[in-house]
Amino acid sequence: MSQVLTEPRVSEKHITLHIRPAMEMTDDEFFALCQLNRDLRLERNAEGDIIVMAPTGGGTGNRNASIIRQLGNWAISDGTGAVFDSSTGFKLPNGADRSPDAAWVRRSRLATIPAEQKEKFLPLCPDFVIELVSPSDRLIDVQAKMAEYIENGAQLGWLLDPGTRRVYVYRPDRAVTLLEGPTEIAGDPELPGFVLDLREIWEPNI
Repeated sequence: MSQVLTEPRVSEKHITLHIRPAMEMTDDEFFALCQLNRDLRLERNAEGDIIVMAPTGGGTGNRNASIIRQLGNWAISDGTGAVFDSSTGFKLPNGADRSPDAAWVRRSRLATIPAEQKEKFLPLCPDFVIELVSPSDRLIDVQAKMAEYIENGAQLGWLLDPGTRRVYVYRPDRAVTLLEGPTEIAGDPELPGFVLDLREIWEPNI
């Protein structure tokens, strides 16, 4: 099981709605709820609770755009997988519905999903995920999400914290690795040749 590192962080909490046992919501109903509330970012944990997250600010949005651009450029040249942004929902094996800030999935796995299902939440855990700590996040909550991705099949995960310029690296059956102030990070061997330039993340171009 992946280790979850803890560190106190004062920040605004997201809103959590507990709906069980008062009601049950099917996957299609939750997807429809997300479509009706596009200004909000909604996730659902394994217990069925709905987590409501506000839209990101300019700094976080610019950082996310840089991550997607860099990962997308690599994915085009590599050709073995597809990239997804933070608006994409994934149905994890444990039942949670999550939307990482950036994700990459091998095309061989995507090929097994029917075309109509690809227009809804993808029923799998990405092979690679990136989460970016925003000012409204509690670090311990995002760390728990990273551990959840690994426990549900992700092979590599990066948690980026611009406030401290720290990177937490997650892999199955390994302790979490903490990097202090790196200017870049490589995805080898899981994503051969992918290098994320962190200078754009630590200092957004806005």
